[in-house]
Amino acid sequence: MAFESRALDFDDPALLEVRTYALPELPWEKVAGRLEPVAIRLLRFDARLESSGLAAGWQARCDMTEAVRALILDGQLVDVGDLVLHDAGMDVRHPTHELTRAAAALRARRTALARPAPWPLSIDGLAALRGLGPARGEGEATRPTGKPDPDDDEAYPPYANDADPWRAHFAEIDALLDRTNKVLAGETPLPKRRSDLVYDPDVDEAENEDLWLDVVQRTAHWPALAAAAVAWDAWLDLNLYTRLPWLGLIMAAAILRARGLTSHLLPLAAGFKQSRFRPQGREGALEKVEGFCTVVEEAVAIANKDLDRLILARELMQRVTKECRSNSKLPGLVELFLSRPLVTVPLGAKLLQVTPKAVDLMLVQLGGALPRELTGRSRYRAWGIV
Repeated sequence: MAFESRALDFDDPALLEVRTYALPELPWEKVAGRLEPVAIRLLRFDARLESSGLAAGWQARCDMTEAVRALILDGQLVDVGDLVLHDAGMDVRHPTHELTRAAAALRARRTALARPAPWPLSIDGLAALRGLGPARGEGEATRPTGKPDPDDDEAYPPYANDADPWRAHFAEIDALLDRTNKVLAGETPLPKRRSDLVYDPDVDEAENEDLWLDVVQRTAHWPALAAAAVAWDAWLDLNLYTRLPWLGLIMAAAILRARGLTSHLLPLAAGFKQSRFRPQGREGALEKVEGFCTVVEEAVAIANKDLDRLILARELMQRVTKECRSNSKLPGLVELFLSRPLVTVPLGAKLLQVTPKAVDLMLVQLGGALPRELTGRSRYRAWGIV
């Protein structure tokens, strides 16, 4: 792990030393020629996606497939059909540990897109992507709906039912001051869920977060691809969030989105799986940047192929929807096919709020434009654009 020490400019230079991550020295004469064609491909794909009118559906499909591929890179296999049903609240079996992790990866990608681009690259953004903070507002507190139970003493602050109302206010102030004093004194205990059997007590995640965010800030004037490559390498080097290995690629895609190369999150996990680049820690700075460019190129190629399939499927199904009546649910079923990797009859019935028999009739109505059947079984049938 490469670090350097930088003294703060106070009256006493040895008063405090801050650890900083050493940025690599890139040979820009060689790197520039590699970055430009990749950036052009990114811009062309983003413009094509926006003009196609399928950006929302493509992103929804990409998020689900990326969550599955991210777990595959971690050595865990998750069926995309189980993830689609779990996301709709229609699990056919008890969710497994792998499925829960895939759902967390899916939620993280959606959270990264829920706010403006620079927000994921902040302390609040990292906390929200990990599921520890609010996703849509910084510091938002969730208020319970309805009135609390009068018989539940824990639902009210201390002394809330006392005859003197000021005692409750003073109790809240005293509790706030007590928490503040513990934080300032460094006596705040770790959360109970952080077991030493799972987490390394010698690793300071808060300090590693600051180091990584400092890398993002110091590379803000670099080309977007080079900044994302260095940030991803720093993420792996700092070993941030060992239980969330898929988050590093999401943050790299968020950097590309924040820098304006794309307005969506690229399927970098699919590109990394398809590419031959595997960081071992022995590569030089140039090899790491070129490897990341290879990952981005593969991701753009996969995204273009998926967009081609969606455009062709939409054209075929729209030939049927043009002839249906104005109050038909068939266009809604077409949107389901364009926004999900697969669709089942119960899933379509729930999301379209119709009966399963109506979904069967709409599938028959699509005829030759119906997407491919994926299961090949009579009891559990699913269709998807592949």
